[in-house]
Amino acid sequence: MKKYFIITLISIALTGLVACSDSSNSVGKSQIDTTPPILNDLDIWLRSNFVSPYNIEILYKWDINDTDVDRFIHPPFEESVRPMAEALQKAWIEPYTALGGENFIKNIAPRQFTFAGGFNFDPDTPTRILGIAEAGSKITLFDLDFLDFTDINSIKQPLKTVQHEYAHILNQNIPFDIIYGQINPENYNANWFNRSDAQARELGYITAYASSQSGEDFVEMVSEMLTNSKADFDAIVDGIVSDEARAIIRLKESIVVEYYQTNFGIDIYELQALTDAATQELVN
Repeated sequence: MKKYFIITLISIALTGLVACSDSSNSVGKSQIDTTPPILNDLDIWLRSNFVSPYNIEILYKWDINDTDVDRFIHPPFEESVRPMAEALQKAWIEPYTALGGENFIKNIAPRQFTFAGGFNFDPDTPTRILGIAEAGSKITLFDLDFLDFTDINSIKQPLKTVQHEYAHILNQNIPFDIIYGQINPENYNANWFNRSDAQARELGYITAYASSQSGEDFVEMVSEMLTNSKADFDAIVDGIVSDEARAIIRLKESIVVEYYQTNFGIDIYELQALTDAATQELVN
């Protein structure tokens, strides 16, 4: 019995070897296209200004079938891409690099931006989504084909989105003080879109979206500060009627200032001045 068993095992092993040998001979040509992509001038510029220095990829060519067909989303026109990329370069990367050092963006940044030309309406709320951040590694910006780069309010729209989402990424690396969310939590509301910015400010939140939850409250403070000059930001706060609400927002502002100074050695008021100057220059 032993001898028969050994012979049977050898027979099975040889059969397996023969089968493997036969199947390997039947493998055809690979279906994977390994042809290097043809780069146009825009692709070369993006690689030189984003991929090489910062390891940040900007995608603007993508398949529309990969998105929700119920939304007005499509790849941008090529002429929309470089102006937006230059805005990121001038009003986001360069100010942080100037104050945080040449490795700041290299070390902490989303590694991919996806540009979309059309609107992204949220079917669950009466709102339009301006940008999405995914796991701190990717930011998608919408509406690019509808931006007017001669209008400062138009260009501030995507820049505010980037400052907002980038503040989330900074918080993922170093959380902000939990005391921030304990200042006035009673009016956080998932239905924030039923409030106007003016109504939210009278409750102690810098925007309506800031009144949704503490994490959004903090990054909205950052994004409002970094897409307005100090004078313009002060005018927004000083225009609040409620003394209590105004004091709450100033307290939140002080926590944001301390967060940047303590954790990154950055004076956010200096950063604010640099981003404002860069934004003005982009328009002019």
